[in-house]
Amino acid sequence: MDRKEFLTLLGLGTGALLTGCLGGCNKDNDPQPVDFTLDLADPANAALNNPNGGYVYRNRVIVARTATGLFVAVQQHCTHEGVSLEFVGGSGVFHCPNHNAEFSTSGTVVRSPDVGSATNLKTYRVTRNGNILRVQE
Repeated sequence: MDRKEFLTLLGLGTGALLTGCLGGCNKDNDPQPVDFTLDLADPANAALNNPNGGYVYRNRVIVARTATGLFVAVQQHCTHEGVSLEFVGGSGVFHCPNHNAEFSTSGTVVRSPDVGSATNLKTYRVTRNGNILRVQE
């Protein structure tokens, strides 16, 4: 094997490694199914008691309470570039602070920095039993 062939193979191997990690290292692509509970009485979840739109992050999911008192859960990371979303209670949207993409509480793209650059968020089922919220796929 000559030097040029070696460097070509090295470059292809490194590119494959990086592509595999970049494609598979997204926190929202975890193969484990989402299924967890949140206790609304726990101080760590106090933001969810905010009737104006509090939110918490948990297991690659953002759980939010809308102004109407509804609890919703969507993937935590923006589909455009993977930045952690924030919930803007007054507007009722999930906002990406990096590129100003916005998503509705149903996960639908409301605004995207570039046409077609963001796709809808994955949503999760939220059920409530007393002070316990269960979030699952």
